[in-house]
Amino acid sequence: MTETAVQAAATAARNLGLTVTEPAVLYEGFSTVVHLKPSPVVARVPMHLPPELRESAPIAVRQQRELDVVAWLAGQGLPVTVPSPLVPMAPVEQDGLSMTFWEYVDVDRSTEPDYAAAVARVPELHALLAQYPGELPFMSPLRFVGHGLSVAKAVPGLLEQEDIDRARAEWKVLEPILTTKAGFEAAFPAVAVQPLHGDAPAWNLITTTNGAFWADFEDVTVGPREWDVAGWGPDLCRAYSDAAPVPLDPAVQQLMDLARVLQLLVCTPLVPQIPELADGIRMYAAQWREMPFAAGLG
Repeated sequence: MTETAVQAAATAARNLGLTVTEPAVLYEGFSTVVHLKPSPVVARVPMHLPPELRESAPIAVRQQRELDVVAWLAGQGLPVTVPSPLVPMAPVEQDGLSMTFWEYVDVDRSTEPDYAAAVARVPELHALLAQYPGELPFMSPLRFVGHGLSVAKAVPGLLEQEDIDRARAEWKVLEPILTTKAGFEAAFPAVAVQPLHGDAPAWNLITTTNGAFWADFEDVTVGPREWDVAGWGPDLCRAYSDAAPVPLDPAVQQLMDLARVLQLLVCTPLVPQIPELADGIRMYAAQWREMPFAAGLG
C-alpha cells in the first residue's frame, strides 16, 4: 500500500510539472505523506478510510474543503501548513487515489510535544475559525459512526461483543444530537457551535525549524468547541478553559469525549493496516467502560 501511494503521488506530481527523483515517506497512518524530493512539496494520500469516504468524489470534496479553509487561515496570518503554490489548489486523482499537495516544512524533531501549551493555543485558533465565511458541514467526523457500528465485529482483547452492543445502544440515543445542528441545539440551546479544526488540533500543532504551525484540517467542520479537545482529559481541558474567553461546558465535554470514543471504536477494522491504533482503542475503550451510559443522556 505504501509503494502504491508513493508511485501515485510521484506520477501525479510529475504530470503537474514538478521534478521528483527521490520521493520519501514522512508519515503513514490514515494517509501516506510523501516528500516529493527534490521539490519542496509534500503529497498527502488517504489510504485507510471508512467505507463512506472511499469513493473519489466524497474524498475530493473533503480535500477541497480543507484546502479552502487553510488558504483562508493563511490569508488571515495564521501560522499554518499551506497548499503548495507550485501546483493548482485542488485535489488530484491518480491511479484511483485522490491526493493534495502541500508546501514542505522542516519539522524540528529535537523538541518534545508540549500538549498543555498547544491546548492553550487552541482558543486563538477557534477565535479565527469562527470568522470563516465558507459553508461547512455539522460534525462531519461522526457521519460514518452509525454505519461503522452497524457492521462492527468483535475482536477479542480489543473490542468485545458487549462493547459493540453498548456502543450501538448509545449511538441510538446520541445520533439525533450529534449528526444535525438542529438536534444539537435542541439538546444544548445555550452552547454555541462554530467552525472547528475537527481532529484534535493540539495534536496537530507541529514544531518546525521556523516555529509552530497548525496542520491537518482534513476534518474541518462545524460543532461545539468541546469537540476539538475531546478525549484529552480534565487537565488539558482546564488549560483550554483558562486560555479561552468562555470556558468549556462540562456536559457537552462529556458528550464529546464519548463521541470521540465511538469514532475510534469504529476504526477497529483498520488495525491490521494501522497497528498503532490498537493501543489507543484499548486505552479509550477502558475509560469508556467506566463512563455513564450515553454520557448520562440515556
